[in-house]
Amino acid sequence: MVRRNFFVNFSARLRNSQDDNKGVYYLKRFAIRLGTRKTITQLQDEVDQTNELKRTLSTFQLLALGIGSIIGTGIFVLSGEAAAKYAGPAVILSFIIAAIVAGLAAFSYAEMASMVPISGSAYSYTYATMGEYLAWIIGWDLILEYLLAAATVAVGWSGYVVHFIETVSKHNATKSIVDAPVAWSEESKAFYVTGKVINLPAVIIIVALTILLIIGIGESAKINLVIVIIKILVVLLFIFACCGYTHPNNYSPFIPPNEGSFNKYGITGVLHGATVVFFAYIGFDSVTTTAQETKNPQRSLPIGIIGSLTISTVLYVAVCAVMVGIVPYKTLDSPNPISEAIKGTPHGIWLPIIIDLGAIAGLTSVSLVNLLGQSRIFYSMAHDGLLPAIFAKVHPRTKTPWVSTIIIGAFCAVFAAVLPLGILGEMTSIGTLVAFFLVHISVIIMRYTHKDVPRSFRVPLGPWVFPSIGALLCLLLMVTSSKETGIRLGVWMGIGQVIYFSYGFWHSKLRNSQQLEPVTGFDNIGTELGEESTKNEYVAEMDVFNEKQL
Repeated sequence: MVRRNFFVNFSARLRNSQDDNKGVYYLKRFAIRLGTRKTITQLQDEVDQTNELKRTLSTFQLLALGIGSIIGTGIFVLSGEAAAKYAGPAVILSFIIAAIVAGLAAFSYAEMASMVPISGSAYSYTYATMGEYLAWIIGWDLILEYLLAAATVAVGWSGYVVHFIETVSKHNATKSIVDAPVAWSEESKAFYVTGKVINLPAVIIIVALTILLIIGIGESAKINLVIVIIKILVVLLFIFACCGYTHPNNYSPFIPPNEGSFNKYGITGVLHGATVVFFAYIGFDSVTTTAQETKNPQRSLPIGIIGSLTISTVLYVAVCAVMVGIVPYKTLDSPNPISEAIKGTPHGIWLPIIIDLGAIAGLTSVSLVNLLGQSRIFYSMAHDGLLPAIFAKVHPRTKTPWVSTIIIGAFCAVFAAVLPLGILGEMTSIGTLVAFFLVHISVIIMRYTHKDVPRSFRVPLGPWVFPSIGALLCLLLMVTSSKETGIRLGVWMGIGQVIYFSYGFWHSKLRNSQQLEPVTGFDNIGTELGEESTKNEYVAEMDVFNEKQL
């Protein structure tokens, strides 16, 4: 009833307005309400008052966490598809371009993390800089990113498990239960039925990880470190065991000529390949979700973010250089491209088995981290009132957000069961690019609105150079994504608008906590801070930081 009266009153005011200025005034007031933001003081108070997590993570453990989150599907799965369909041997350049874009984003993430050490990642940063509405958009975008990332990893996990079983037992798995029932045709630009039924292994791993998260299993730093060591050793083993079997002919032409389609090879194909493999770099932002569990977040988070990205990039480029040199790039269109590349060497059965086991272990941890990160985003948004409180409900015995975990696991299992790898990977990449773009903008805004707030790390060359270039490169990669991917993103964001304006707009704890006069009409829809109150708010925030010696 309140919502109906609000919109009826709003429409009536606009219709009855005698001049355009009156209507513009009401629209501006409405925009102000959408732009309600959290102050740095409020974010810091949330950390101090509601943080029940123990600060145990060191800089080295954060570095290991970042590497563990990054090295996974991007190199073990999507690298082959990007080479075979879009970039050819120049997939090496695709990884370098994606690394540059991710590296610039890492600088911005590092500055924001050192300034606002709170879980919630880009969602929390946007809430503090650009207001609630854009925070909702980025939060809804992060839901897409983490959800489809977990599904993509599960599909890649399925491919390596099937290959491992076939290698060890010489038994060919029934294709109807290990592949997606639908696929996407680049020629007709439409989905088609493959004749398969379900990707059963992908569903099994999602269900198993969901159950573990409900029970309350946690990845300790020691376990994660072991997994990271295994993955790095597997990657190094592939590089050094196979680099002697590369053939110069496989690198020619390095950039295959375009075949008429925008994404089919050529320079545009290399750029599109960068969009696809950009998925390989999304793991570093998961480091920021551990801000409240880090001993010295202002110092350790920037090192963990930038260090893990640098190490992973070097390994990625080396793997791609060897992989496309061993076999013709068109043979790499497989969920397990590294195993396919090894077939071009005389190493026999032992190396594929080791690679498969390393990939399975690594992809399992990455999928678990993505599902865990998804639940944290849900929890943060529900805690702010933008989603129903049930998503923030914690089980009294296991102390886990069990309801949201079940819902997330169910949707993820469905996506992994029926959608092909390429669709999942591209949707995850474009969602990540949107998040990175807004973090770049947040850095620029915060340098001018909170220029005196202490930062243990600052983006080099000031607030305009790297953040501006990074934001433009994010836009470039988004433009080079397929039209269909953009449409799917638009549909997802449209669903988000419906949910926000039907629920989140009315239940926002931040705006409802403000001392507003009784609302009798649209005149009182929001409050505007005067120049003096804005100044007082800023001074108060600086007092808090000085007292806490941040």
